[in-house]
Parts: sequence; structure tokens; C-alpha cells
Amino acid sequence: MPSSQQARAQASAITSGRSAPEAEVSATSQLRTLFDRPRLSPGHRRIAQYLIEHLTEAAFLSITDLADRVGVSQPSVTRFASAVGFSGYPALRERLQAIALGARSVGAPAEESRGNELQAAVDAEIENLENLRRDFADPDRLIDLGRRLSESAPLTVLGLRISVSLAEYFAYAARRIHPDVRLVTLGGSVASDALLQSREAGGTWVLAFSMPRHAQETLTAVRVARGAGLKVALITDLALGPVVDEADVAFATGTGSRLVFDSYAAPGVVCAALLQAMTDADPERTQARLEEYEHLAEQHHFFLRD
Repeated sequence: MPSSQQARAQASAITSGRSAPEAEVSATSQLRTLFDRPRLSPGHRRIAQYLIEHLTEAAFLSITDLADRVGVSQPSVTRFASAVGFSGYPALRERLQAIALGARSVGAPAEESRGNELQAAVDAEIENLENLRRDFADPDRLIDLGRRLSESAPLTVLGLRISVSLAEYFAYAARRIHPDVRLVTLGGSVASDALLQSREAGGTWVLAFSMPRHAQETLTAVRVARGAGLKVALITDLALGPVVDEADVAFATGTGSRLVFDSYAAPGVVCAALLQAMTDADPERTQARLEEYEHLAEQHHFFLRD
């Protein structure tokens, strides 16, 4: 009799391709695609990040107001528009307004009281999850990454400072379905040693987490990994920036920022989805390892009986 987890692994396989023709790509994903230029200057990246984070308001700002909000000059905004493929700021703003208005129309709830601050924090996370749902309309990129991570032996999972919790969750679950998962939660030379050892042992991929506030140590570790010949997959809230630039594959999704400390509903779902993709990549190994684990859990009484 398979355990509930084995049954879920069998029943939850991700289907390749767009599951619903009417599904919309989230506004954030559209902007990431729009601004995906390899040689954006730091000032241009600041403009792009501001537009991504404040699209609804920023799409209707004048060039003067946008420059003031970002803290750059008006000519910098004009050069940014040109750098991302537009004839000038008016053309860019027209495109931003179309994206913003489209995002409002897709599943936008009727205007209602946002309640108290805790309810507003939940509302913000619901919006992050709705954006992620639209991003998952085409799961092929996630399926492909799951296969690559599944094939990497060892597989290194990196999360420093505030990102430790997500890395620990992912590594804990991945060890149930992967034979060699190595967790790195300390930066500096400790991280460098672990990454170099992973590559020497035959590893090909690192899964890194970078949540705000983004640690300089994470960027350093990712660069060490790349220098050693490891591929880097990144789960983050950023669409642009130096850590994203270093990654081979990046999944950017929103975090809840309405309370003193951020909440991670959407990144948590990305973790679970990526774990599912890893189970799908090698179902025979998955079932064998889950069966072995259930036997050990029963033998040593790991869990209370429900």
C-alpha cells in the first residue's frame, strides 16, 4: 500500500505545455521579458526595477516624475527607453500602460475595503500567487529545470542569511527523492569549499535562493559556483540585478512585504513545484526512495500516528 506521499507523487505529475489557451502572462513576466537586455547600466536597472515594482502607478508618470521617483536624470530615462527598444519615453509609456491595464482586467476583484494591515498582507500574497499562477500557464521551463536538477549528483542547494529557511525546506524534501543533496547555509570560504567539492564530486547544478535583503555573500558564492563550472538556478524576487545576471536560469516571484519581515508564499510554491518536476523527471527512482524512506520511518517511529 503506497504512502500518501507516494500516491501524491504519482498523481501530481506536471503536464507540459500551456494548459489553458486563455491564460495570461503576468505583468511582471511581461516586463522581465521587455527589459531582458544583457548590457543595461546600473542606472537603467534601477529604472527597470522601479517600473516592475510600481507598474500600476509608474505607467502613468511623466518622464520628469519617473526620473524623480527613481533618482536619475530625465536623459537617463530617455536612454533607458531606447536601450529596451523604444523610440523614446512616450512609446515606452504607452506599452507600460497597456500592460498595466491588461493586468488590472485579468481576474481583478471588485474594489473593496482592504481591511486591516494583516488582511492587506494576505491580499498582497494572494496577488503574488495569482501572478505566479499566470506564469505557470506554460510550465515547460520549470519541467526542464527539474530534470536538470534531478540529474545533478550531487545537487547543491544554497541559501544564506534570510534565504536559509527556503533552502532548508527544499533540501529536506529533495533528499527524499534525490540520492545526494548538499545544503550550504554559510557564506564565505565555507560556501566556496562546499561548491568546489560539489563540482569535484561530479555535480553540475546549484539551486540558489536570494531573498531581500539580498546578501553580498550570495553573489560571491554564485560567482564561485560559475567559476568552478557549475550551472546556477536562482529563485528570487528580483527580475534584474547582478545575482540574476550570474544565473543560468532564474525564477522571479513576488514576496510579501507588508509586514516587518517578508513572507514567502509564492517562493514556497515555486519550491514545491520544482520538487514535483524533479519527481516527474525520474519516477522510478522517486518511488523507490519514497518506499525506502517510509520503511525507515515506520521502523524507527519518526512520526506520530494521525
